[in-house]
Amino acid sequence: MTLSRKNLVLRILLFIGAVAALVYFLPRSDRKHYIFEVNRPWTYPLLTAPFDIPIHLDSVSTARLRDSIDAEFQPVYKRDATLEKTVIAECTAKINALSDERLTPSEKNQVIKALRALYADGIVDRETFNQISVGSLPIVRFISDNVAISVPTSKMRSTFRAYEHLDSLLSDRGVRQALTAARISEMLTPNITADSLANSRLLADAYQKATAPVGVLQQGERIIDKGDIVTPRLATVLETYEQMAAERSDKAITQHHYPVAGQTLYMIILMAALFAYLMLFRPAYYDDNRTLLFVVLLTVLFSLFAYAMNATFRVGLYIAPFTIVPILVLVFLDSRTALLVQMTVVLACAIVSNSPLEFIFIQFVAGLAAIDSLRDLSRRSQLIRTAAVIFLAYSLGHIAVEIIQTGTLDKTEGRIFGAFGINAILISFSYVLMFLIERIFGFTSQVTLVELSDINNPLLRELSEECPGTFNHSMAVSNLASEGARAIGANTQMVRTGALYHDIGKIKNPAFFTENQHGVNPHDALSPQQSARIIISHVTEGLSMAEKAKLPGAIRDFISQHHGRGTAKYFYNTYCNAHPDEKVDPAPFTYPGPNPQSRETSLLMMADAVEAASRSLKDYSPEAIRTLVDRIIDGQIADGLHNESPLSFKDVQTIKDSFARRLTTMYHSRIAYPDKK
Repeated sequence: MTLSRKNLVLRILLFIGAVAALVYFLPRSDRKHYIFEVNRPWTYPLLTAPFDIPIHLDSVSTARLRDSIDAEFQPVYKRDATLEKTVIAECTAKINALSDERLTPSEKNQVIKALRALYADGIVDRETFNQISVGSLPIVRFISDNVAISVPTSKMRSTFRAYEHLDSLLSDRGVRQALTAARISEMLTPNITADSLANSRLLADAYQKATAPVGVLQQGERIIDKGDIVTPRLATVLETYEQMAAERSDKAITQHHYPVAGQTLYMIILMAALFAYLMLFRPAYYDDNRTLLFVVLLTVLFSLFAYAMNATFRVGLYIAPFTIVPILVLVFLDSRTALLVQMTVVLACAIVSNSPLEFIFIQFVAGLAAIDSLRDLSRRSQLIRTAAVIFLAYSLGHIAVEIIQTGTLDKTEGRIFGAFGINAILISFSYVLMFLIERIFGFTSQVTLVELSDINNPLLRELSEECPGTFNHSMAVSNLASEGARAIGANTQMVRTGALYHDIGKIKNPAFFTENQHGVNPHDALSPQQSARIIISHVTEGLSMAEKAKLPGAIRDFISQHHGRGTAKYFYNTYCNAHPDEKVDPAPFTYPGPNPQSRETSLLMMADAVEAASRSLKDYSPEAIRTLVDRIIDGQIADGLHNESPLSFKDVQTIKDSFARRLTTMYHSRIAYPDKK
């Protein structure tokens, strides 16, 4: 299988995997579910009744009616006649069995009569008696032969109060002592208890009658339309509709398979648009496996994260920091791709939003604000400013939609702005994600480039100490190359940083390079081949040092490509002149390469050669400088060193102009100061 076929298969699998993941994890239910709030506008299209829908009282009215039923309800109790007879018989037997206290038959009859009177009035449990005492239970009902009889509770007593009353009725001291000896207080048991089953049944019947439908919406009748305010009555109708729709959803193909088919087609179109953009307008990204994988994974993983946030929080889609997506793409790729990837994620998530148009509009505004405020991320403090701008964009977008829908801001909820605030705070995590993406995908962010360009970096500090001439040369090349990068729209920070490190390999043998010599040239004692080998080795030595220091691959490209496959011409020409009759093999005098592969590395090759050659000029007139620039760059082009670079002829001319202008400024003539006489 050829490499191109492998890449094609990889892209097909990546496309299918992305669509499958988005569809599989897309939240769905087996019935139509609407998300709405009472006293807020209805955000869905016109809804009509697909079947007859009963109209019930709203929740507030229902709760008020239930409270009224509870307040007026007379609980049902039952009297246990068998228990009465049993307790009285036991008490009689106890009294008759007393031997020490001799009660007359009249006194015994008095006690039994008092007990029968107590049970006739009713003895209840302590909880019921407490309700009677505070006046919350003035009347109870007894049901006999399906006939309810209301009975006042004023004469009912607890077991303690019943014995206390019995004791007060019997004035004779001997009779009271007999009661104590017979332990009558322990034998008293409630004969009236609550009938929980009857109470539950009667309350349920009362609730059902009170909450019966007060009307019917006929099939085909309008329920609510977009923009209508959801009143408490409409909210009840909508809840009834959803409940009935769930009960009627027996046809699984209608309720499940058709939506999944539509969602799959939706995601296929969305991902196809993203792939088509990359293939047509960003072929370099599309052809690079790492970049394509980064874009697709970022799109899919953030969409899944947004699904989870939406399922967890009521305003989860507005808490999810969607603007992290364009920030990350902008840092590693470009602004247009950043906006397109963000809108792909937004459209993939809009399908689960209860207000899709509002959601898309607000996220679009926030994404543009993020991209515009973060064109060149080089400091962490810029993220704070961007977070503030994003919060403002979210807020203004929401206010605009709110005014359009309701015509006022009176009903605006503060929690949505709280969600925007949390969203803005979460933007700070993009800094951590940049670090992870750099390590996983091998990208290089602007922040990393700025950090590497600090001259206090260990490698640069060693270069300045061991090779001061090379360090000054690198600084000059950095300024010259960044001027050219700015002129043609290349990555200025990348060129500036790469130029600072391109000659770090010279640290190994500083004295063999002209800019570090002080009158003694060690090449005088070496053959041209030996000298060329030492000079060329600064590329391989530099790559070794860069790898040890874990410099990004983009910076290592500047080290390996700043001479390309060119030759060490000084020593090559010297050897050729010394051996005019010999066919010279250029291999020992040729740098390992490769030739520059990007606009930035081509710029560095040009700036490196031009800056070094400019130091040997005797005439720094604009004409001489321009001639030097043309000769150096045209010579490199003639040697084919820039054939693999995407530079255009227009770019080359622009670079020449910027180099000539910069060198003319650097080497301008100065006015001689007169001596004081």
